Amino acid sequence: MPTFINNTLNNRTFFHISSNHSSSYHCKKSITLKMSHIPISNSNPPKQTDGNGKANIANILEDKLDPKVSIDMEAPEFKDFAKTMVDFIAEYLENIRERRVLPEVKPGYLKPLIPDTAPEKPEKWQDVMQDIERVIMPGVTHWHSPKFHAYFPTANSYPAIVADMLSGAIACIGFTWIASPACTELEVVMMDWLGKMLELPAEFLACSGGKGGGVIQGTASESTLVALLGAKAKKVKEVKELHPEWDEHTILGKLVGYFSAQAHSSVERAGLLGGVKLRSVQSENHRMRGAALEKAIEQDLAEGLIPFYAVVTLGTTNSCAFDYLDECGPVGNKHNVWVHVDAAYAGSAFICPEYRHLMKGIESADSFNFNPHKWMLVNFDCSAMWLKDPSWVVNAFNVDPLYLKHDMQGSAPDYRHWQIPLGRRFRALKLWFVLRLYGVENLQAHIRRHCNFAKQFGDLCLADSRFELAAEINMGLVCFRLKGSNERNEALLKRINGRGHIHLVPAKIKDVYFLRMAICSRFTQSEDMEYSWKEVSAAADEMEQEQ
Repeated sequence: MPTFINNTLNNRTFFHISSNHSSSYHCKKSITLKMSHIPISNSNPPKQTDGNGKANIANILEDKLDPKVSIDMEAPEFKDFAKTMVDFIAEYLENIRERRVLPEVKPGYLKPLIPDTAPEKPEKWQDVMQDIERVIMPGVTHWHSPKFHAYFPTANSYPAIVADMLSGAIACIGFTWIASPACTELEVVMMDWLGKMLELPAEFLACSGGKGGGVIQGTASESTLVALLGAKAKKVKEVKELHPEWDEHTILGKLVGYFSAQAHSSVERAGLLGGVKLRSVQSENHRMRGAALEKAIEQDLAEGLIPFYAVVTLGTTNSCAFDYLDECGPVGNKHNVWVHVDAAYAGSAFICPEYRHLMKGIESADSFNFNPHKWMLVNFDCSAMWLKDPSWVVNAFNVDPLYLKHDMQGSAPDYRHWQIPLGRRFRALKLWFVLRLYGVENLQAHIRRHCNFAKQFGDLCLADSRFELAAEINMGLVCFRLKGSNERNEALLKRINGRGHIHLVPAKIKDVYFLRMAICSRFTQSEDMEYSWKEVSAAADEMEQEQ
């Protein structure tokens, strides 16, 4: 543990931290920190009382209300705190594979470790640093460990972390252009950069001079809902023009949308939030085909319903399967149905030319979304969404009080109209830093490495006659299982996660239960694939020995 030596000189306080390798946060060197003297934190004046011996609150607070007296952390102290935190972050990430990937705590573990109430007096930042290991780390699942293979990756990189620091310092709420012009304008340009990297059709890009453009949402779930609400507004307007005698309630009761049987659960949830019916379309080999979508649309038309929205998934959560966009898109266009493409995970791979065939038919889409915060080294949250005609979303969300109006309206996007919340962070900084400091070539290399690691794990799986693949290996995901019953595979997963050395989650398609192994960490090496496979194999060995 670090030793803190307090020296006071001329009303300035200095702390000297001497550390060794047993320190909870492993400082590599001795750091001398200059602490600003803050009266409310470093002094304990006697209580002032009235004639009856009761504390006089006004007198006690008088010095704290004096604007000349600092109640904030001062810049020199902030610099020392931030430098120590940067050291901690680098140490944590560079050695993350040495930590147990899954915590061993039980629900409620944290409450006894901290006080029941907030401190009345400010504490030292050094004490906060010590509590990171004592309070927080025991309950952290280490998503960026090479041993973490659950869900899909969530991106992380040093440039993105630094960009988040700057975003936090600027701390603007960029709901309109005038609220912070750089926040809006950098986002417009970054979305064009990103769209060009994917070779999206020009109609999606602001630089094309047309209606299209991009926006950074918080998540793909938000993008799906935003697109649904835009499609809903568009269809209601169209139907009202054809049937002016119908009221909006009647129209909404007839609207119906479509999604693949393998689409993410957030699609169904968007229907619930949007107050419309969505129906699942049966897939063929885990993929939605155009003929199946058309059959569903024609059935609903025959029943007097109004098709308005279809979600085509490129890279499903269960198995990273790809719906046939080149078939489904034209069907949607034919029936005047808004086509939204959800490529939350796999979309990052489209920066690599060899994977762009999987987005064939993108020209038929009305909106497209993927998450750079999943696989493109941009920290959460950063979900990229493009719309060919944003006006339907803008008009659906347009509430324009006087206090949000400004003289430049119409000259640049006011992104508050493109999203569900009003406020928004300066998220484009993360894209700008990552794209500049990695470059397209290194981002492509990152994607390709992960795909190769998945193939390596798949080969190890197939070399063991006890196992089989449950789906084709796509991108950085391997779906595999022990040959035999679902119960056998459930027991295997429980044993793997119980050992705590790697972390996997399951999926089920057509009542077949299997394990998902996703490549998630930018620190992953070939040796990590061998380690993870040995963990799977050892768990299977244990099961056999107990039979």
